[in-house]
Amino acid sequence: MPGRQGVSAIVPGVRQRWLDANGLRFAALELGDGPLVLCLHGFPDTAWSFLPVMQRLAADGYRAVAPFMRGYLPTAVPPDGDYRATTLAADVLGLIDALGGRAAAVVGHDWGSLAAQLAAIRKPEAMERLVACAVPHPGHFATRLRLRQLRRSYYIGLFQLPRLPERLIVAQDFRWLRELIRRWSPGWTFSEAELAPLLAGLSEPARLQAALGYYRQLPQSLRVPGAWRWVQSPITVPTLAICGAEDGCIGPEMFDGQQWRYTGPYQCRRMQGAGHFMQCEQPQQFADHVLGFLRG
Repeated sequence: MPGRQGVSAIVPGVRQRWLDANGLRFAALELGDGPLVLCLHGFPDTAWSFLPVMQRLAADGYRAVAPFMRGYLPTAVPPDGDYRATTLAADVLGLIDALGGRAAAVVGHDWGSLAAQLAAIRKPEAMERLVACAVPHPGHFATRLRLRQLRRSYYIGLFQLPRLPERLIVAQDFRWLRELIRRWSPGWTFSEAELAPLLAGLSEPARLQAALGYYRQLPQSLRVPGAWRWVQSPITVPTLAICGAEDGCIGPEMFDGQQWRYTGPYQCRRMQGAGHFMQCEQPQQFADHVLGFLRG
């Protein structure tokens, strides 16, 4: 993580901090004061991508905190190599506890969305509102897979292989990873500066193995006692689901018909012209949706 002066130069007022949660040391970016909004990134991404949204949240009177997820630089790499989805959910609850222990609003994208939704099922009283981005309800996704989505999700099978995915990702200056991002967000013309924090982190072999560990431990996640019942359980927390109309990772049709899995107030927004990384592609519109929901 850059020094405090470097962080503040990127976004005035942003603070860097360390948090102990679920037995691990997390690095985080923090901006603003007021009710807590926890922003959770996914793959391939870092907490940095939430900074424009965090600015809007802070300007509207919220305290936005974006941790670097388990194993992502500069958060610690877990000594036991545990990246199960159930552990990620425990991280979310631990982070809320470490940040004051009061119920928080949570904005999760990709793996952050899955972790937040599982945390909302496990301990709904810890979450005031949930914004689940790019990933539908986990039980809905698991039971609605069709050929079209299976084709999009081919990379999950690829990531189960040992060593080969790591070599593929770093080859030719991360060319394969860049192409993956373009496929997931076909309308996003990202800059090298936007990718720099991600590539710097994944250049470390242990960090790249950590990021792929989320996928490699999906089978173990489902073998945790009671995991399938957990995945299929309804979410009672007021929820806003956001998907990109051009998402090439998880198609927007995967969000159709999932309302019954949310027994609390539920809304769904489909962002036109946006792909998987909607918070990077259209940060102001994304922030409008989040703030409208939080105020609601």
